[in-house]
Amino acid sequence: MSVGVLAHLFGKMPYKQLASKVGAKGFTHVQLALWKAFDDYDFTKPGKLSPGLALDIASEFRKQGVSISVLACYLHFYHRDEDIRRENIERFKELIRHARFFRAPIVAAEVGKVTGDETEEDWKILKESLEELVEEAEKWGVILGIEPANEHLIGTAESLQRMMEEIPSSNIGVVLDPGNLMTASNFSDQDEVIKEAFNLLGNRIVACHAKDRMIDSEGNIQTVVPGQGDLNYSLYMELLEQYKPQVQIVMEAAEEHQMLEAKDYIESNRREIFSAYK
Repeated sequence: MSVGVLAHLFGKMPYKQLASKVGAKGFTHVQLALWKAFDDYDFTKPGKLSPGLALDIASEFRKQGVSISVLACYLHFYHRDEDIRRENIERFKELIRHARFFRAPIVAAEVGKVTGDETEEDWKILKESLEELVEEAEKWGVILGIEPANEHLIGTAESLQRMMEEIPSSNIGVVLDPGNLMTASNFSDQDEVIKEAFNLLGNRIVACHAKDRMIDSEGNIQTVVPGQGDLNYSLYMELLEQYKPQVQIVMEAAEEHQMLEAKDYIESNRREIFSAYK
């Protein structure tokens, strides 16, 4: 399975132009966040999408040999401003309803960063929002992918496991990015963090992300291009092969001139593990 890419890493532009650029780099699938990737139309408010527009976007990517593996949504689902939260939910539901026209099986999101002291009320509101989104996903036969990410209310494998226990729907899947589980304080124990994530979430993984992390000279954690940090990719690829062989991986954190080298790094690690298991 080849490595895909976040479409908006190429910049924001008309979708025909973006599809061409992705295909020219040899990527065969993308994670697509409409309002971060396209400037043809304003997708920052709900209501712009139609089956015809979604079909045309998907068609342009298919012409370049590129599928849309994940529709992404960078929105806040427990925002304390109810109007903002309501709009975010409606934007996400619009993606769910149109996912089949993009031929995208997964609509995925991080749930929103914590901006102060988190409370049980925040968790309650987030759960209610996700229950509404899950109900919509079940109606349309779409997988709702949730990505745990540090500094978000669902920031650990354990917190995502808790939410999936509280919302027992088979339409919830996990988008796993080990890099997003790392902090300056736990990076030295990264192997245990990665193993715990797979132990708790591995059988629910539907897609994965690939970035790299490292600790800088001042002790801060930094995000870097895959292959230029210290994340244990051998362990990551080994556990992926054990739990979810052939799951699609979406590359992050690379500029256009760095993409092919980073893609090769991820794929070579995966090939080594695949060969060891055969």
